[in-house]
Amino acid sequence: MSDNNTEAVNTAEEKTLTDVLRVRREKLAELQAAGKDPFQITKYDRTHSSEDVKNNFDTLENKEVSVAGRIMSKRVMGKASFCHVQDLGGTLQCYVCRDSLGEEEYKSFKKLDIGDIVGVRGFVFKTKTGEISVHADTVTLLSKSLQVLPEKFHGLTNTDLRYRQRYTDLIVNPEVKDTFIKRSKIISSIRRYLDSQGFMEVETPMLVANAGGAAARPFETHFNALDEDLKLRISLELYLKRLIVGGLEKVYEIGRVFRNEGLDTRHNPEFTLMELYQAYTDYNGMMDLTENLYRHVAKDVLGTTKIKYGDYEMDLGKPFERITMVDAVKKYAGVDFNEIHSDEEARKIAREKGVEFEERHKKGDILSLFFEEFAEEHMIQPTFVTDHPVEISPLTKRKPSDPDYVERFEFFMNGWEMANAYSELNDPIDQRARFKAQEELLAQGDEEANTTDEDFLNALEIGMPPTGGIGFGIDRMCMLLTDSAAIRDVLLFPTMKPLD
Repeated sequence: MSDNNTEAVNTAEEKTLTDVLRVRREKLAELQAAGKDPFQITKYDRTHSSEDVKNNFDTLENKEVSVAGRIMSKRVMGKASFCHVQDLGGTLQCYVCRDSLGEEEYKSFKKLDIGDIVGVRGFVFKTKTGEISVHADTVTLLSKSLQVLPEKFHGLTNTDLRYRQRYTDLIVNPEVKDTFIKRSKIISSIRRYLDSQGFMEVETPMLVANAGGAAARPFETHFNALDEDLKLRISLELYLKRLIVGGLEKVYEIGRVFRNEGLDTRHNPEFTLMELYQAYTDYNGMMDLTENLYRHVAKDVLGTTKIKYGDYEMDLGKPFERITMVDAVKKYAGVDFNEIHSDEEARKIAREKGVEFEERHKKGDILSLFFEEFAEEHMIQPTFVTDHPVEISPLTKRKPSDPDYVERFEFFMNGWEMANAYSELNDPIDQRARFKAQEELLAQGDEEANTTDEDFLNALEIGMPPTGGIGFGIDRMCMLLTDSAAIRDVLLFPTMKPLD
């Protein structure tokens, strides 16, 4: 088709759409002039949902019900018509005939549009084809749709438009609604499990003077009342550990954190993190908790411990694998970092293997880079990767048997990091030295390095018991449990580039 013809078709489609929108507004004006403004209706007494009617047909047959929802289809056939009304639980067919409604009300029904929200009162029956339906006695227009839903059979398939107009996406794509219902159930299941284990849910500040607890670049803002620069939190860690100091021995928080980083299929600048801290345990205790929590949530929400994601099936019912970072790199890269004894040796092997690094990087940093380059993608089944180098773990206890490494693990599934856990550092002298090392990195240009938090150090000096802590990426967990390809598919309103 030539450019001229394409432009002509587009212009014709735009004119048709404009005409449809104009007609809808004219219909609203007619209703308002007749004293039937739908926007003046404040409530509707709905007795049943579509699910109620379908699931309880045997007891509701020939009984009167009131249902409500959005008209998704309408078929007018002279004196009788059918429409499908959609609510949270799905769609329900309604049979509308002139003899039941009356002449004027039936004319009003025929003027309704796809997308209008209605209340339908009538009795429950089955059509000749066996479809459970409501035989309407009254149809009440509750809200007039002045826009046009995407065309029925093609649906809303433009992913960018779907994310920007999630409200439309939820209406026309039932599987999207199912994903977010499931997300809600996942978070509720997590809460129920932790509450049953004696954890207490708390809330901590989002606006902070010192954004610590993770390697991430924060967003910055300004508080006018105090003329003070503040940051949006990048982690929940440092405040939750203050509560452990205060004697709240099992605490957790589920909340938004903000990291000034790029957008991709697994990253959004604001995302949901859950962190929990438990006194008198260590990272081994956190491994046990993680295994039990994931297994519980999968059974509770999916009814099974086997998860299918893309081409993989992951089994949460089996014991999770445990492997040290050194052993993982040895297995997948063929390099044994136990045989490397200096930073320069590590840099030399990195050059030989084509692993990019910065000159400030030490042996531990390079071990981590090797893991990301060669091993991470192989962590498909539930796996705890343990014993990280101290250089990349500024808030973690060192291993008593090898102080170059710390008692830390990252939990992996599908090649993704799903959680990060420590035996928490509670030595205030060691913690101050680690903060100082972080500030030196910041001075060298590492925008993700932490700065010294004096109040947190004061809390540690008061005394924190041995503690295990962990952070879970809730969005990635939802991706896996709903078989969603991108993080934007499990965020109702993901961050988007401006249209201009």
